[in-house]
Amino acid sequence: MSAAPAALPTRRALLRTAFTAAVAAGTAAALAPVLRARRPRQTLTPAPLAEETYRGRHIAVDRAGIRIDGRPLHVMRRADGSYLSGVNHFESFGTPLEVARAAVDELGTAQLAAAAPHHG
Repeated sequence: MSAAPAALPTRRALLRTAFTAAVAAGTAAALAPVLRARRPRQTLTPAPLAEETYRGRHIAVDRAGIRIDGRPLHVMRRADGSYLSGVNHFESFGTPLEVARAAVDELGTAQLAAAAPHHG
């Protein structure tokens, strides 16, 4: 006995399969951001690259930025690789730690604003 030849799928069956796959892919793409947002995020504080007490003020430099007594110091990097801050923007400094020390010198006993300025 010989086996019967397999029947070829019809055009309707191929289109139904393609449509079902497209709907499944579209649903997965639409739900992916929602499912990703539900995952808990790690809120680890990055380890400081430099940390010191200068003139009684605590300076911390990490990947997130520079903080003086826990408050952010707005710092900008210049094209030549030096840094300047919003506190002392007339002079450039070679490292983030140097710009933080200069800001402490300029601030004296005053505190930085609680929130960093936002340019929009």
